[in-house]
Amino acid sequence: MNGLIQLLNNLLNNYGLQQGFIAQASFYVIAALAVVFALGVVSSRNIFHCAIYLALTLFCIAGVYLFLNAEFLAVVQVLIYVGAIVTLFLFAIMLTANIGDRTIRHTNKQALAGGVIAVIISALFIFIIIGDPWRKNLAQPQPSLTLQEIGKSLMSDYALPFEVISLILLAALVGAIVIGRVKKE
Repeated sequence: MNGLIQLLNNLLNNYGLQQGFIAQASFYVIAALAVVFALGVVSSRNIFHCAIYLALTLFCIAGVYLFLNAEFLAVVQVLIYVGAIVTLFLFAIMLTANIGDRTIRHTNKQALAGGVIAVIISALFIFIIIGDPWRKNLAQPQPSLTLQEIGKSLMSDYALPFEVISLILLAALVGAIVIGRVKKE
């Protein structure tokens, strides 16, 4: 794979493009896909399609984490959010009775207020991003943390909270089975 990327980079250099063009282009494609899928989450009228768009958005965010050299966050993003949370959403959607019923209102009467608030928050984020001296922080060396160190820490220092969370998830799973169970008459 690296040989192919190197070959493409050499071809691009022949046309006057910089070395990391493929990496930059793929980053922008993944980021654009994340935005498109996020818009699909909030604009789709079918709740099942919303959950699928959410899973695709979270996959794209995991790709962005990979570009930021945060492999652990990318793996956790896929395992926890895509693998567990979206699956839980899909089960909840499928187990909900009458989700496709026409009497359920599928529109939001507060769309205008939500849009105005979204524009205000987006403008605030842009103002913060532009005003922060990002380049100064990038020049300082960042501490590196390997996956092995994180794993050792999870299994030694944080073993009890890790097990408590697993028990809470097990209780939630048993509760979902009890609630979703069809009663025999």
